[in-house]
Amino acid sequence: MPMVTAFSSPHRVPARGEGKPFPLPGAGRADFGAGAGSALSMKWSALHDAAAVVAALAGQPVEARRAEVRNFPAVVRDLGGWRYDEARRGIDDLAAMMEPGLSALLAVRARGIAAVPAAEALWQEFLLAREALLDLVPQQGVKRLG
Repeated sequence: MPMVTAFSSPHRVPARGEGKPFPLPGAGRADFGAGAGSALSMKWSALHDAAAVVAALAGQPVEARRAEVRNFPAVVRDLGGWRYDEARRGIDDLAAMMEPGLSALLAVRARGIAAVPAAEALWQEFLLAREALLDLVPQQGVKRLG
């Protein structure tokens, strides 16, 4: 009798081609088309939610999101090309900075230790990185064709 684990069931029907290696098309970064812009928007929004917590820990007022900040993912998606690629990488980099930073701040705070100086430093780094990303959009904005 085969061994039953949490990931298998004796009543489970094997999927077609299960157990056989299959090539992954593209074998690189997944391309989700228009959905990729939505994923970028969600990540951008989540970063700002995390930044609001950092701002609060730093004793800073939570900022109102300006239109250029709110619309950034859609604008760079419309621009496309190298700007969109840089924005994706930049947002990933910003998330890689914010996630461990916020985790550390929350851990320090949970121990009853003031985290204001560290939170202020992370807040300033977030603002600088975000401004660099926002600079990807030309000052005159985007002209829609068609």
